Amino acid sequence: MRDFSYLRATSTDAARQAAALPGAMLLAGGTTLIDLAKCGVAEPDILVDITHLNGLDRIAIDERGATIGALARMGHVADHADIKSRFPAISEALWQAASAQIRNMATIGGNLMQRTRCPYFRDPANFSACNKRVSGSGCSAIGGVTRGHAVLGTSEACIAMCPGDLATALVAFDATVHLGERKLLVDDFFLLPGTTPDREHAIEPGEMITAIAIPGSAAARRSTYLKIRDRQSYEFAAASAAVGIEFEADGRTIRDLRVALGGVATKPWRVRAVEDALKGKVLAPETVRAASLLAVEGAIDHGANHYKIELAPRVVARAILKLGETA
Repeated sequence: MRDFSYLRATSTDAARQAAALPGAMLLAGGTTLIDLAKCGVAEPDILVDITHLNGLDRIAIDERGATIGALARMGHVADHADIKSRFPAISEALWQAASAQIRNMATIGGNLMQRTRCPYFRDPANFSACNKRVSGSGCSAIGGVTRGHAVLGTSEACIAMCPGDLATALVAFDATVHLGERKLLVDDFFLLPGTTPDREHAIEPGEMITAIAIPGSAAARRSTYLKIRDRQSYEFAAASAAVGIEFEADGRTIRDLRVALGGVATKPWRVRAVEDALKGKVLAPETVRAASLLAVEGAIDHGANHYKIELAPRVVARAILKLGETA
């Protein structure tokens, strides 16, 4: 058991100041932090409890879109009537992400900050080489068991897959993360591993997530989140797709399309090549399947994860065609 200090923040400013202290970590729902502490990856010196901060759990929706506080619970957001009707892909991503018990504890901000489920990252006792834990130590996954690892956005330093379902849906619809004075597109908030895989998020010391903003759009209103996994309940994605579509007046020609992939990359993966290939086209199965192959351009497999290169385009095509059936 490792000793640590506990501090309950009384304001957002106090939380930011405390979070900037060496060895400090924020505590919200705690569902990820407890896992990381139990396996010896997270070793905080100070836990900064932000669960009692007022106003950070609000969900506000108007004609411009939705603003979701960082402390809003996953379950509350997934079940919110306006989220379900105006951003169905967000709701579907959340309720497929975890069990009801976790959804009722875990927060939106904490969900974005969750770390990879790479088993080599989460087993420091047996695998000391992990560039996410110790920069420059190596990557035990490369040359190891790779079935659950990424095929897109990888580097020689890391092939760990980003596990987030919600993040994939947020990237598809140009959501922004609020860090106090700074705002970033969620797509920019998540970092590629490059040579520094230990840095997964573009968050600086003294910053904390306060809210997520999702612009409203016709594509967001007609959207879905399709998740393929080894078992039906509470499993991370082998491949997933968040898709939103807007049709022209004829109900078949694609005016706007949003596509993002999960389960196959080192960060939530926006596939603009598929979007650009299908905008202005009449929705047809053959056209969609051909364009969906562009989703895995540049993919590199490491043996056992090769199936993801074949699976991901099928998931994208299936999600797009599913939305077409409701036109």
